[in-house]
Amino acid sequence: MRKAILWLCVLLGWSATVCAVIYPLPEPGHRLVGFSVTHVVKTGEHLAPIAKRYGVGLLALMELNPGVDPFLPKPGTELEIPSYMLLPDVPRKGVVINLAELRLYYFDDHFVHVYPIGIGRIGHDTPLGDTVITRKHPNPSWTPTASTRAEYLEQGIELPKVVPPGPNNPLGLFALRLGFAQGQYLIHGTNKEFGIGLRVSAGCIRLWPKDIEELFSMVPVKTPVRVINQPLKVARGRQGEILLEVHDPLSVEEQADKPLTFSDDQLRLIQMNHVNQEWVTRMLAERAGVPKVVGWP
Repeated sequence: MRKAILWLCVLLGWSATVCAVIYPLPEPGHRLVGFSVTHVVKTGEHLAPIAKRYGVGLLALMELNPGVDPFLPKPGTELEIPSYMLLPDVPRKGVVINLAELRLYYFDDHFVHVYPIGIGRIGHDTPLGDTVITRKHPNPSWTPTASTRAEYLEQGIELPKVVPPGPNNPLGLFALRLGFAQGQYLIHGTNKEFGIGLRVSAGCIRLWPKDIEELFSMVPVKTPVRVINQPLKVARGRQGEILLEVHDPLSVEEQADKPLTFSDDQLRLIQMNHVNQEWVTRMLAERAGVPKVVGWP
């Protein structure tokens, strides 16, 4: 029954504040979850509230629908929602954050909970690697770093040394502290709607208030957290088809200097099957952020 309700929420496109984007875990050896959903733009709508309604990131929605004005989309435009994806090629355990796709995955025994996130902007990169949740902070206070206070001061804003809990706290109502470095990196909420699904933070991982409240209630201290950068995902579908999902690299520098390359395992899967090279080339150029068929056994 729970599974049916979750799928109904996605099908009907109910608000992300009502239904989390939760998918039944596919059986071992398969990584495709979700299915295609479309939304017809109504007069007065713009992309940010539409993205939130379906529980997806703004950038992901824009990448899948190139040419659509995010502020003034034409009424009647049919948007494809990035509501289907390949799970990252890592163990299905705890929290997995794929920076390249701006998504956080939380795996329980039967389901995967998928959240759009905001991550570190260029020069304030979110660190990669394995860590754990070291502490849970309800109603956190915020202690901005010296460099953050200096950045704000350049804009004419003098931050206090400590911002107490409350509506003006940019960490929102819940925060999960990670074991990276000196513990300065958090998974936290926000007091503003802007920034989810974008690269805007000082290195922390930012979620919508309702999403961080849900995640906070589910994950205990010492939950493993793996932060990866996987812009390319390749997997075999249920009928044996070869699926490819491509995301933009994290930064302009990576796009210019480090062209997307397949791992050895991905190349092996491609070379062992009949893959259409033209389809692969097109997807590498489009970087639409959803899986598509590029070949067959």
